[in-house]
Amino acid sequence: MTDAEKTIREYTGAKIRIMEVCGTHTHEIFRHGIRKLLPENIELITGPGCPVCVTPVDFIDEALWLAERGITVTTFGDLVRVPGSEKNLAAARSTGAKVKIVYSPLDAVAYAAENPGEQVVFLSVGFETTVPAACLAVEHAKKAGLKNFSLLTANKTMPEAYGILAGSAEAFLYPGHVSVITGTSLYETLKQRGISGVVAGFAAEEIIRAISVIVENFKKGEPFFENCYPNVVKAEGNPAAVRVIERTMTACDSEWRGLGIIPKSGLKLNEAYEAFDARLKFEMPEIKGRANPACRCGEVLRGDCRPYDCPLFGKLCNTENPVGACMVSSEGACSAYFKYGIGK
Repeated sequence: MTDAEKTIREYTGAKIRIMEVCGTHTHEIFRHGIRKLLPENIELITGPGCPVCVTPVDFIDEALWLAERGITVTTFGDLVRVPGSEKNLAAARSTGAKVKIVYSPLDAVAYAAENPGEQVVFLSVGFETTVPAACLAVEHAKKAGLKNFSLLTANKTMPEAYGILAGSAEAFLYPGHVSVITGTSLYETLKQRGISGVVAGFAAEEIIRAISVIVENFKKGEPFFENCYPNVVKAEGNPAAVRVIERTMTACDSEWRGLGIIPKSGLKLNEAYEAFDARLKFEMPEIKGRANPACRCGEVLRGDCRPYDCPLFGKLCNTENPVGACMVSSEGACSAYFKYGIGK
């Protein structure tokens, strides 16, 4: 038994709820069986760390609005199956809409360049990790003089969400991938606000060590932050990636599934690049989606319930027939619980 495992197993204090924010952490924790190693007074709960999961129904309906008007919609694969108010993009494609899966925003730019007769929109969904690639794609399109490429944005940034979720857990398992871009100064600021957490890697021993560090610090009774992924996450983050975001985008209010509208938690193209904003370019009306009232994805993302508490989980909602976004995404909590056979 390692020292980290011993610290965890021997903990007998007050209950500690740890929210793993990153969907990759959720899946790796299940894959390695880490939840089974924890005593009853240490609880891991899932949070809103899956960008597809927190994207609201409104956005899917906006993408469908574009697709149904003859515009070529390009997207990563997960988003195709996320339900809108009445259907998903896969259903729209089966009836003739042009929905093309790409592996990067630059693939969408290349497709637009090769097909000047089509208007091409890339669905830009993601946190700080993937935003720089979308920004570079827009810069490339502008430099190339492309008039047939634009973004439909649903990009989000994590800092403001931590404040909203602070009451849901005693500490956060901060996302390693996002932290590579943002650096760690944010977490030092959160510590000053009384919000605790650690940055963790994704290997089993890294996650276990991060949990043990949370336990050790929690016993001291003071807010804390530690970087448990120092070989990858640096204090300064990735300045070049931050600069490209600052050149092309600006903060805006954004709606998160389950969390509502969080001020200044989203990103949209700034004035210099607004010609590539699909909402402006195609004069899109305001679209309000209608989520399935039986789906409890929002509560799962807030840490208020487990996937198996949803009456649809494993019955009407499964990975072959997803009713909610958390079952669709490869990083979703519901898909993790379903994949690893976690039920009541």
